[in-house]
Amino acid sequence: MRSRWKFGAPVLALALVAGACGSSDDTVTDEGNAGSTAAGTDESNGAAAVDGASMTIALGSEPTSLDPHLVDDGGERAINDNIYETLLSRTADGELVPGLAAELPTQIDETTWEFTLRDGVTFHNGEPFNAESVVATIDRMVGLIADGLTDNSGFYATITGAEAVDEATVRILTDGPDGVLPARMYWLKQIPASAAESADLSDAPIGTGPYTFVERNQGVDIKLTANADYRDGAPSIADVTFEFADDGSTRLAGLLSGNYDLITNLNPEDSSQAPQVAIAQGQEHPILILDADEGITADVEVRKALNLAVDKDAIVENLFGGLSRVDDGQILSPSILGYNDSLDPYAYDPETAAAMIEEAGVAGETIELVGTAGRWLKDREILEAIAGYWTEAGLVVELEILEFGAYLDVLFDRENRVDSVYVSSSNDLLDPDRQLATYYESGGVGSSNTDEELAALVASGRSEVDQDARQGIYEEAMALAYEQAYFVWMVNNQDVYGLAENIVWQPRVDSKLLVAEMSVTG
Repeated sequence: MRSRWKFGAPVLALALVAGACGSSDDTVTDEGNAGSTAAGTDESNGAAAVDGASMTIALGSEPTSLDPHLVDDGGERAINDNIYETLLSRTADGELVPGLAAELPTQIDETTWEFTLRDGVTFHNGEPFNAESVVATIDRMVGLIADGLTDNSGFYATITGAEAVDEATVRILTDGPDGVLPARMYWLKQIPASAAESADLSDAPIGTGPYTFVERNQGVDIKLTANADYRDGAPSIADVTFEFADDGSTRLAGLLSGNYDLITNLNPEDSSQAPQVAIAQGQEHPILILDADEGITADVEVRKALNLAVDKDAIVENLFGGLSRVDDGQILSPSILGYNDSLDPYAYDPETAAAMIEEAGVAGETIELVGTAGRWLKDREILEAIAGYWTEAGLVVELEILEFGAYLDVLFDRENRVDSVYVSSSNDLLDPDRQLATYYESGGVGSSNTDEELAALVASGRSEVDQDARQGIYEEAMALAYEQAYFVWMVNNQDVYGLAENIVWQPRVDSKLLVAEMSVTG
């Protein structure tokens, strides 16, 4: 589905899309923790979990693929985080801990990290998890990057290969010092050695995780079932179905009717209607990537004007009901290494923005604005608001809201860039290289600049192992991108979920939907 509008006259976009944002009396919010759930769970009334229960989760978008090595897709991760596992894991509040590895890795030299593996782990098809399967996983990803067949090159481009020391020990090799390598191994899903030559793993995802793949009904749902042989025991919830609804009202209606047990991206104004609300301080940063090399946005003064034209405080209050914070001119959250606390948000100054647009000689010209709807909380409303603000600044806004697959084609097409493209960037890796390599560094799959100085800073931060030194490098990178206004920064919003009254779950700082951590009460 493709929708296009031209905003050729001033539009008060927020006035059109803002609703009365309420909050549930039952909701407990604690921004200092990974998340909080409403009262009425077994944590407060002592109700026992029901083993063997089923649940249905509604996502905002359907996965474009179920091959975890091919795509960078939140829908894919929501499914596959339950099927596959990684060498390292994180606690709900973000601490890096062993996963399929028995302990945290040891750095042998500047380019070699050694992992000791858990014993007795098997894949869903009965194959052993061992050094051979880790090497196969690494080799497959390296090959996909070399052939240009993956959206994940920003995660793993430094990795050159792996070698087995023995059945339970593997060494991962990089092209230089890589301080991000442990975090990368929290992200790379391990596959059986027999799958290494597969062109696409979508038809038969096979991991070591607590759930196994049952079936996919394209456009309808994806079903998983509990892994009875899981090393920590079968999870409490026996079967889970993921359905897809890009409209927030549709998701809420499904929750209220009992068709859904958990929904993502609950609209803040709907929170008073949900049986339960779960909130976590998220890693999502809605931004607009501006083409810094061509077109109307090649002028840095125009890019700055586009920032000044947007009322971020109004977006926080009117779209998110206060469940977000204005970004400080950077894509990193304050909790992430490299956050630069000396930067302030671009002020809302529509008069100056209009004057700068006029001075640049582009008043009345058309600017492209591309995005999608349903994938992220309030994405359509934000796009419409931005179109209104930029119209008031003197531009004609050509807004395209695309189906998610078509949108991804635009987002990752660096050869045919549009003036501005919306993305909500989430630092689920919890390391600055996740976002900087993708969106800041020239050549990143979502980057729209060719700034060699910025690229050198990002690369330097990646290769530095000392964390204090990395902090200083990334602060400099944040300041440079801010001065050049390579993006329109907006807000850092919270993750808001709607839950049925009998679901118990604590949201995570990395936004993972791990069904094994959920339970259904009687």
